[in-house]
Amino acid sequence: MKFLSAGKSDKGVSRQNNEDNFCVDEDLRLFIVADGMGGAAAGEVASRMAVETIRNHVKRSSAGNEPFVGGYDKRFSGASNRIASGIRLANQAIYEASQSNVKWRGMGTTVAAALLDGSKMSIAHAGDSRIYLIRTSSIIQLTDDHSIVSEQVKSGLLTKEEAEGSEVRNIITRALGTMPSVEVDLDEIDLMDADRVVLCSDGLTTMVPDSVILATVAASDEPGRACSALIDIANKNGGKDNITVALVYLFEDGS
Repeated sequence: MKFLSAGKSDKGVSRQNNEDNFCVDEDLRLFIVADGMGGAAAGEVASRMAVETIRNHVKRSSAGNEPFVGGYDKRFSGASNRIASGIRLANQAIYEASQSNVKWRGMGTTVAAALLDGSKMSIAHAGDSRIYLIRTSSIIQLTDDHSIVSEQVKSGLLTKEEAEGSEVRNIITRALGTMPSVEVDLDEIDLMDADRVVLCSDGLTTMVPDSVILATVAASDEPGRACSALIDIANKNGGKDNITVALVYLFEDGS
């Protein structure tokens, strides 16, 4: 399975700094979005550490030079276990750094990551950054938000519409670096010709409805142009947070 990819990040309209980071590594076939949190520049530190640690771990472990962190889940492929291991290692690194520097105390970051292996895609995440699959004019959210309002929707305490207007919608229940260990959600999907994958921080999803994300990505055959268009829409709708988007367009050999 071949692909085109691109990523872009913007601080948005309201924020002074950009605490998001992302990775688009076509050689590793690895894509990551991380949305940092914490005082001063700590969020930026956490998200950068997450991206760099995961990328380096995937590269080293792919070469067979580094053991997996946190065991091996036989329900999933080696690629999925590799990316989960990188996230656990990043969590350890961020947590230890936050404990050693008072300016970084309490820092953390969400992470949403995808790793391609032939026609299969491994996804792993913690927090409320999302991964979507766009297929045959439909958009499917592949990740569950680890947030208070998402849990309330699942339990029937809130409707999806009420959750979107909630004052606590940005409070997450899981992140890298806030605890000594982190639970990583894993999944795998089989890819098809013409699939498009969207990774993004909540700076996009709080400003742009899923239907508009679908229409914008479907309208452009250039992922870089679509990334810019999505960020422009988010900013025009208020740009209340940092906005990061990574896109992967899949196609069969010879398409």
